[in-house]
Amino acid sequence: MRIILTRHGEVDGIDPPRFRGRMQLALTDLGRRQALALANAVAEKFQPEAVYTSPMQRCRDTATVIAEACGKSSYVQPGIDDIDYGRWQWKSHEEAGREFPVEFALWKTAPQWMCFPGGESLQSVALRTADAVRELLQSFEHETIVLVAHDSVNRVLLTQALDLPLSAYWQIEQGPCCINLLDISGDGKVTVHSVNDKTHLAALV
Repeated sequence: MRIILTRHGEVDGIDPPRFRGRMQLALTDLGRRQALALANAVAEKFQPEAVYTSPMQRCRDTATVIAEACGKSSYVQPGIDDIDYGRWQWKSHEEAGREFPVEFALWKTAPQWMCFPGGESLQSVALRTADAVRELLQSFEHETIVLVAHDSVNRVLLTQALDLPLSAYWQIEQGPCCINLLDISGDGKVTVHSVNDKTHLAALV
């Protein structure tokens, strides 16, 4: 199975950053243009069988544009929803650092030991995203699919694909509408061809 793993387009709360998590957010104007550029790149370079998306609006809207460009359908995939930030949701980084100084420092230095107050841990994200990929592999062992997810979800998926520990979470960057290209064989062998490719967005301001 070939996975074109991408992140949704720009939304409010990326810059300046907030803990978006389960907030339902619409794409900005730039985010819609990013989604279109991504869709055109996917349609030109690949022939995906289907597009799967997180249930969050920002991902569903991005997935719809990709599916239309490729002449395919998009489907919500359980397990690739954004991380549950619990009591941190929609807080700015300054607010979270001020209200939860110990936890915020831990998140920035050793994210593998962090569990968000009232939310989840990276280990929880790793389990549910691995289950989602296993489920898709059963249906698309020899096909190409698109997964539209989130910064945190993609980082966790890529640590697993690259056989890295969760402590490497901050070493992987995921820009809006980037492309990560992975091949997963039926025996579990993973080949990562690209990470955080944004060349298709070069013309956007």
